[in-house]
Formats: sequence, C-alpha cells, structure tokens
Amino acid sequence: MDTTIERGATSEARAVDLLVRRGYRIVDRNFRCKVGELDIVARDRDVLVFVEVRSRTDGQHGHALEMVGHSKRRKVSRVAQSYIAIRRPRFDEARFDVVAITGNDIELVQDAWRL
Repeated sequence: MDTTIERGATSEARAVDLLVRRGYRIVDRNFRCKVGELDIVARDRDVLVFVEVRSRTDGQHGHALEMVGHSKRRKVSRVAQSYIAIRRPRFDEARFDVVAITGNDIELVQDAWRL
C-alpha cells in the first residue's frame, strides 16, 4: 500500500499533467515557508494561479473538493501572501484554483476563491 506521501506526490503529478494540458505554465511546486506550503504555483496566461491539490482514494468519505473548507482557504491565502512577498512575482491578477481528485476522477475548479 502507498504511503500518504507517495499518494500525495502521485496526485500532484496528475494535477500538473491536467494543468499543463489546459495550457497552464508551472512556475513552482511545493513552495514552503514558515506559514505553510503551496502545492503548485502556475500561470494561466497572464494570471498568477495558486493551486491547491486535494485527493481522496475514493468517495466513501466524501468528495476531495469538500476538503477545501474555510480554514484551508484561509491558510493557503496566507501562504500565497508570503509567496508574493518572498518571490515578488510580476502579476496584475491572481486567483486560487483547486484540483480535486476523488478515486480516478479529477476536477479542476478555477477561481475557487479570491483574497
């Protein structure tokens, strides 16, 4: 059986593949700072996109998208603010997307929330 870390890495790889097929350009993966971690930072044309990847082995305990509640959004938003302060990327617009993987199903939710 896969470890949680291996499953997470596999899910992130699937998410990257989906994003690239949709025209995103991956800028950063697994950005870590004292506030937390960002799974994927990408560009969707001129938009800076912070992508949260959530996965569940199956839907028995709910859909992966349900795992991105208010506190998770708040934490990812704080890490994104740190990313902007540290890396100083050039952008006019930024947004948060979610890639939710439940079993074999993968879903991209664009503009899931804003700061």
